[in-house]
Amino acid sequence: MTLLQDILTLISGGLVGFSLGLIGGGGSVLAVPLLVYVVGVTDPHIAIGTSALAVAANALFGLFTHWRHGAVKTGCAIAFAVFGVLGAAIGSTVGKMVDGAYLLTLFGVAMIAIGASMARRRAEIGDNAVRLDWQSAPRLLPWIAPTALAVGFMAGFFGIGGGFLIVPGLVFSTGMPLLNAVGSSLMSVTAFGATTAGNYALSGFVDWQIAAFLLLGGVVGGIAGVRLSRHLAAKQPALSYAFAGIVVVVGLYVVWRGIEPFL
Repeated sequence: MTLLQDILTLISGGLVGFSLGLIGGGGSVLAVPLLVYVVGVTDPHIAIGTSALAVAANALFGLFTHWRHGAVKTGCAIAFAVFGVLGAAIGSTVGKMVDGAYLLTLFGVAMIAIGASMARRRAEIGDNAVRLDWQSAPRLLPWIAPTALAVGFMAGFFGIGGGFLIVPGLVFSTGMPLLNAVGSSLMSVTAFGATTAGNYALSGFVDWQIAAFLLLGGVVGGIAGVRLSRHLAAKQPALSYAFAGIVVVVGLYVVWRGIEPFL
């Protein structure tokens, strides 16, 4: 790698970390095209494997940062991650057998609908006291389990980190405030990314030098993203609008990529 590529990788990592810290998603959606079109990684398999590793590591750092501020609902986050990984395994298996061109467009439409719904719900206002324990498990798990399975399935099917789906999934299934959902979602993003990265690493599709620079930039971007997330959450409903706006924009992009081959 040249010095310019190192700098571009650091900047790309900063953008990925910032997105993960701010809204708990967007890591995989940003990382792969940044590696291919900005850094200049020519092998898409290496771009996917390397980005998955960096996203998982950056999400883990963001998770710790949010946890330090008390914004992670640990029990809910663990349960959602466990069921989500199971769903992702099923989804990735099905995704290898199905032509997802039409479904990709539907997925983008679903993202737009989710973004609009999050903007209307003002999800900062939620049950800040919610927690998963022996008393609340009979009430929460029947909601968390199927929601996490569905989110994991879609993440595995479409080959994405799933943060854009995990956050509203946590809000829907537990009723927690958006800031807590953003922090808690990073446990699932870490688990999904680590699973993908492990599979690709076994096949030699991880560039460890690029991953290290992505992670370094992501640490700085993640700190900034978490700070802005907490600042927006205190100005209701600013965080809901920021999350919704980003999800809608990405949804429009996904729809465009889905219909582009038919135009």
